[in-house]
Amino acid sequence: MTAPHIQPPEYRLLAELEAVFDALIERTAEVAEAYASAPGACWIFGEPEPVEHSRAEEWLRGALQDVWYQDGQDGRATRAHIGLVAASESVMEAVAAANTAKAEFAALTAKIRDQVPALIPEAKAVLPFRHPALHDHLRGEGLARVHLKQCWRAIPASEAPLARVRLAWYSSGRSIKKLTVAEAEQKLLALDSDAPHIRIQLRKLAGLPSGEPLAQVQRQAPLMRANLFYREPLDDGRTRRAMNVALPLFIPTPDGRLPDHNLPPLQPPEARTRARRRDERLEDEAFLPSLRVYRYR
Repeated sequence: MTAPHIQPPEYRLLAELEAVFDALIERTAEVAEAYASAPGACWIFGEPEPVEHSRAEEWLRGALQDVWYQDGQDGRATRAHIGLVAASESVMEAVAAANTAKAEFAALTAKIRDQVPALIPEAKAVLPFRHPALHDHLRGEGLARVHLKQCWRAIPASEAPLARVRLAWYSSGRSIKKLTVAEAEQKLLALDSDAPHIRIQLRKLAGLPSGEPLAQVQRQAPLMRANLFYREPLDDGRTRRAMNVALPLFIPTPDGRLPDHNLPPLQPPEARTRARRRDERLEDEAFLPSLRVYRYR
């Protein structure tokens, strides 16, 4: 008896990823199909009033299946499709199934990054050919590639009917990564260490205790936040919730109507709108401007 052929791990992982990607595409399509069967009111960001059901279905399908890079797109950036959808029970079930598929795709992608990171570029190039109709609009604009973050980002959904929704731009977001003095030095040396401004920063860094923690700050792109106010308190007593909404927010409703909501400005504010926190732990000025590194107060 011959021994069964054992595929290399990377081929098995790629096959798994293809299957999970197929499920993700199918589940997101089923959200639009469920909406078409039981349509409710739908408001699209930038529109003063809810749109017709046929247009809403088309927009939802495009928004939920927008998983591609476009030529010239910053790899760290994602495209937003903001709106509100009054959803029946069947639509909410379809959204939950789609989010489960997205979570499985995210988990498998993380596993591949950990075990076979070189497989990620191949996956980005191969997956589009499994659903060529989805990226027909990109033909002539370069090879379509899958945008992993746009694949796995969850579809926003409210746990319960809402009394009102308030949308607002949030433009003060940032990510903070702690660095040691030695790590900051290595990052500076990786730049043009002969440049005068780099030498100045290296000298400043040399004057710090080796054990002092530093913070590297990355400003995040403005995003839309939704403040949800429930009609009735949840079982745990909560009456409201805030969430980011880069995709349409699905709201369970027994009557197909949207809750009261505002019309946020089309563009985020240019200046900071939130007051600086009193417990701000970082200094106001960057200690190492070339790295966006700050000292703690």
